[in-house]
Amino acid sequence: MRILNEGIKMSKEQKVTGNIQPPNKDLEILKQNFPSCFDKNGEFDFKKFKTQLSKNEINFSKENYGMDWLGKSYARLLATDETTTLLKEDETFNQKPENANSKNLLIKGDNLEVLKHLSNAYYEKVKMIYIDPPYNTGSDGFVYADDRKFTVDELQELAGISEERAKRILDFTQSKSNSHSAWLTFMYPRLYIAKQLLKDDGVIFVSIDDNEVAQLRLLMDEVFGEENFVAELIWKSRLSEDNRNLTGASIDHEYIVTYRKEFGTLIGVKKDLNKFSNPDNDPRGPWRSSDLTGLLTIDQRPNCHFDLINPETGITYKPPLKGWRNDFKAMKKKISENRILWPSTPSGRPRNKLFMNEMVSLNKNLSTIITQSSTNDGTKEVAKLIGTGIFTFPKPTKLLKLLVSQLNFNNDIILDFFAGSGTTGDAVMQLNAKDGGNRKFISVQLPELIDPKSNKTAYHFVKNELKVATPTIFEITKERLIRASKKIQEENKDKDLSNQDLGFKVFETMPIWEDYNFESEELEKQTSLFDESKLTREDVKALLVTWKTYDGVPLTTSIQEIDLNGYTAHYSSEKLYLMDKGFTTENLKILLEKIDSDKNFNPTTIIAFGYHFDSKNLREISENIKSYANKKSIDIDFITRY
Repeated sequence: MRILNEGIKMSKEQKVTGNIQPPNKDLEILKQNFPSCFDKNGEFDFKKFKTQLSKNEINFSKENYGMDWLGKSYARLLATDETTTLLKEDETFNQKPENANSKNLLIKGDNLEVLKHLSNAYYEKVKMIYIDPPYNTGSDGFVYADDRKFTVDELQELAGISEERAKRILDFTQSKSNSHSAWLTFMYPRLYIAKQLLKDDGVIFVSIDDNEVAQLRLLMDEVFGEENFVAELIWKSRLSEDNRNLTGASIDHEYIVTYRKEFGTLIGVKKDLNKFSNPDNDPRGPWRSSDLTGLLTIDQRPNCHFDLINPETGITYKPPLKGWRNDFKAMKKKISENRILWPSTPSGRPRNKLFMNEMVSLNKNLSTIITQSSTNDGTKEVAKLIGTGIFTFPKPTKLLKLLVSQLNFNNDIILDFFAGSGTTGDAVMQLNAKDGGNRKFISVQLPELIDPKSNKTAYHFVKNELKVATPTIFEITKERLIRASKKIQEENKDKDLSNQDLGFKVFETMPIWEDYNFESEELEKQTSLFDESKLTREDVKALLVTWKTYDGVPLTTSIQEIDLNGYTAHYSSEKLYLMDKGFTTENLKILLEKIDSDKNFNPTTIIAFGYHFDSKNLREISENIKSYANKKSIDIDFITRY
């Protein structure tokens, strides 16, 4: 085998570590459908876009209905801003027998950072989201906290706002405000990314009370679309009269605001089994036809008004007056999955194949009034698991199990990024143990410090019983899930739970290294600003976990160590990572030979940590990967990252 060393073009570089951010799918749709509206620099020309739509008789109203608040432009910036953290694995905890093969996750960190890290690996993979965010009551401790440091000039430029508005925004983001504007600024970017994680038939439930329910409804309309509102559930959370309210009203309920990802998703609808059959022997099972007609005119939802073309016959079907039920991307997916029933003439109306196993529930419709449980039940549950007075008024598992059961799924992911006491994870494990399901949970909790004065019991529980030097809410979440798992096993000794996932893996965010520079265009400049020799083994492992997740590999998917004659590479989901120093020509030979000889080793992408390679190394790897005709005919991409 000949190894080339001279006259080699440098490999493709990616500055990914500091550029991890949620993908802008809306922008991608615009580029796909209106490429002429982008200039050579990739900037969107709205005037050209408006002109193009006007030619199709779409009128732009000068008046519109919408929601605005001080900080909205800043919130949008935060939704797409880069992460400031890496992801680190708790290897000791995750390697325990009960956790080693688990697909459940508990992640410690600011949930906005965590959501950004999850946005590639879990894009459109979450069936249900439940969150119980701060209610902003004035006594719940919510204040807006933000460690991002923008100057007035920077915010002006990035958000496209006036100097005066930039000053006002920075004033409340840096002054621990709990105004409605502060709360909305806090919630918007989290909901924006959460929507991207939901599957097309996914649903989100948000608990809230009177303080912010009106603002939340308008915010959810903006993020999810008013047409995707499902219901505002009323949960009777109190059993006894509340005498604290100065108005003389006893507030005995909370709300659960419910939205779907895509129009057409239903919850709690009774199936009419007689309508399902399988005349074409579809391997997906019995189905019935369903309407593809939308509910909104072209000016209300232009992205659902387009011609539909049968790829086999070429017959074109014009959109109905109120458009299609799905946008172009979703309809394209339905066509590729052979889910469209095509009429024989252009005057007919295409319909959708709705499979029985995709319908939601055999139960009756979900009532908007929920009375089956209360906060007292949640308090008692937590008290039995970890002690009295440690966590007050958590949501009961009965409430979460009710919401999950309405969607009638048993093999999907449930996300809760305000995990609190860990109710959602507990409820998922309980449901799986009961019906044999394989639902997975992802719970995210901020390591919020416990105040020894305001919550002495919780503080001493974490510090003295759990032996954690710095007590935080996260430690309570973690311990509750551990004890909940043990309780489920004790209560089901007569059942075989060997196939049940009653563990979970723990990851946490950590700050990106000091002086790490992501803006430099050349390696030489970066090297002069960042000393890679100070990186520890744990730092490099965190970088590997972060990159793997960025590359679309779920956190629970294992990374295999590959021995290349003394050099350890890391392999997962057809991606090979070269993270360490010392990669030699001999290691490269072994790598190429392994690609040919090992049927289970099929890397389509090889990623090298540029700081641990000199330019000669990188050129050598790049050219040989490019020029080597491997026996499997795998087209391998080589990327250098810093």
